[in-house]
Amino acid sequence: MATLPNPLPSLASSGLDLPPGSLVDATLDGPWHEPLLWHADAPAAPRDWPDLRAAGRRLGLLPVLVTGGSRDQWPEDWDLCPDDTSYPGDHDAEEVLAGYWTDHVDHIDDTADEIGDSAADHTADEHDEDRPGPGSSWPGLAPVPAREAAEDADTAAAGLAGVIAADADAWLGGARIALVPARRSADIPAAIGWSGPMNHENDVARLCAVLRSWEDRFDARVVVLGFDTMIVSVGRPPGTIEEARALAAEHYAFCPDNIDQAPPHDLDAYAEKAVLNQEAWSFWWD
Repeated sequence: MATLPNPLPSLASSGLDLPPGSLVDATLDGPWHEPLLWHADAPAAPRDWPDLRAAGRRLGLLPVLVTGGSRDQWPEDWDLCPDDTSYPGDHDAEEVLAGYWTDHVDHIDDTADEIGDSAADHTADEHDEDRPGPGSSWPGLAPVPAREAAEDADTAAAGLAGVIAADADAWLGGARIALVPARRSADIPAAIGWSGPMNHENDVARLCAVLRSWEDRFDARVVVLGFDTMIVSVGRPPGTIEEARALAAEHYAFCPDNIDQAPPHDLDAYAEKAVLNQEAWSFWWD
């Protein structure tokens, strides 16, 4: 697909009313040939998101909040990998998720073989193992929720961004507004070559294909990126436990650490607490 011109090099003359900020071209392999994003130097104000979304969209720029997290790592130190990133539209969301599911289930099976049956049984006893076991087949994509969205997806994203900007906690690290050259919110991680899920997926465009599918089915928008974290707004979340359980399987394939690294390590509990009626989803890759 043809690449649109990057408006970031001419940002200073674009007419956008921006706070003091920085262009970022730093990658894992050295400076990129053009800026990958711009971000403000100070924490975001509640109006930054809606104002810059409206003004930036005409230039081909979309907003996202960036956070340094507890380690104070801002985009300059994120080991961005644009050279290793493909195009999200070249991937099929269900094929990507099915592949992750199978690979992760096989990994669980291999790990059990390595540590032995008795040790594996002991590990299982420590956790409520209501999660995919060895040989579990991919259940397929979750359906579109039956209920209609309460508001426009971009309005929902702006609302979440405003809440975060008004009361950013220590984990969000005073999130700052950023602008990224992207056609749609789901493509933002790929546009900057984000490497947050590196231990799960080296080409973030494959995850962006899933985010595109979530945009279409759940009115999802990428609102926050950190070094290895992501927060997504959800304009049309699952409204029944059956819908939530179906989507929880996608979350597990997309980000296994959300369940494997977070007690009670239980997919049904995750569906009820983190998916059902939830207007924001958080992901973290170890």
